[in-house]
Formats: sequence, structure tokens, C-alpha cells
Amino acid sequence: MEAPTRSTPASQGSAKIVSEFFEYSINTILYQRGIYPPEDFKIVKKYGLNMLVTTDDDVKRYIKRIMKQLHSWMGQGKVNKLVVCIVSKETMDTLERWQFDVDILVNPSATEETAPAKEESEIIKEIQSLVRQITASVTFLPEITNKATFNVLVYTDRVETCPGTGKTLMPEMSRTQKQSR
Repeated sequence: MEAPTRSTPASQGSAKIVSEFFEYSINTILYQRGIYPPEDFKIVKKYGLNMLVTTDDDVKRYIKRIMKQLHSWMGQGKVNKLVVCIVSKETMDTLERWQFDVDILVNPSATEETAPAKEESEIIKEIQSLVRQITASVTFLPEITNKATFNVLVYTDRVETCPGTGKTLMPEMSRTQKQSR
């Protein structure tokens, strides 16, 4: 049985903006779903919103490692979907699947500074809307009572090599799970 998809917002924009937004989205999901205790998060102001980000050094390193590779692949226009899976630590079953469809604006003959861009205010409004969608979705979800962890999946259009492992990955890449609780 496949876990239901909880959110499928489309993210359109530059690789930098989309990967930064996804980093904040991961943190928001981890906080909202109680994967880590509330005291492991701090408030930062971003996109005109109060966002929660983890203060746990291990989780920050894990997310930073994901973001580094993600930004590289996004900059090359290789990513079409990002997924955060909440997984039971006991059964390894997927409890929730948060899916973000991605449409990166890539202009191979121009740098990011000269590529066509949306107005910053428009981008901020879209991001605010997506963050609100994540937060609002949580009110309809059952409480996660068992110990859980998370997995980040990156869907690409073609075969890629996973950095650090040398493994060839098909058009879906799965990162290792980060332990929680």
C-alpha cells in the first residue's frame, strides 16, 4: 500500500530559490509532523514569514549535504520532482509522502543574473502560499505516534551518479534516512 501524497505544490524559479525553499520546506515538515522535538528548532525570518529551522547539528549537516547536490542538479535542470517521505522507524513503511513538482528555469546561454526572472515580491507570495499549504495540510493529518524518520527523494529526467558513492542511479535518487527521536 502506498502512502498518500500530502502536498504537490509546483515550484518554479531559479535553482537557488527552489533549493533554498525546499530546505525550509523540509524543516517545516519535520517540525510540523513532530519528527524532532520542538526544542530542536529555532525561528528565523524568511520570505516575510517566521520559519522554523532545526538546531540539531546532525540534521543540519544531513540537510546541507542534500542541498549541495540538489542545487548542483537543479542548476543543470535535471530535477523534476522532490519528495520528503516520513517513514516508520519500526516497520520502515512510508507514513507520508510530501511531493514538490519542480520546474526550474534554465537558460544555458545566460547566467542566473541575466536569465528572465519573476519579480521578487511575486516569488515571495508564491513561497508564502506553499508554506501555508504545508502548515494547513498538517491539521488534516493524524498524529504520528510512533518513532519516525525521514527520507528525501530527488527525481531526475535521466540516469545520474550519486556523489560520494559512485553508484549509478536511475531517474529517482533516494538519500539515506536520517535518524530521529
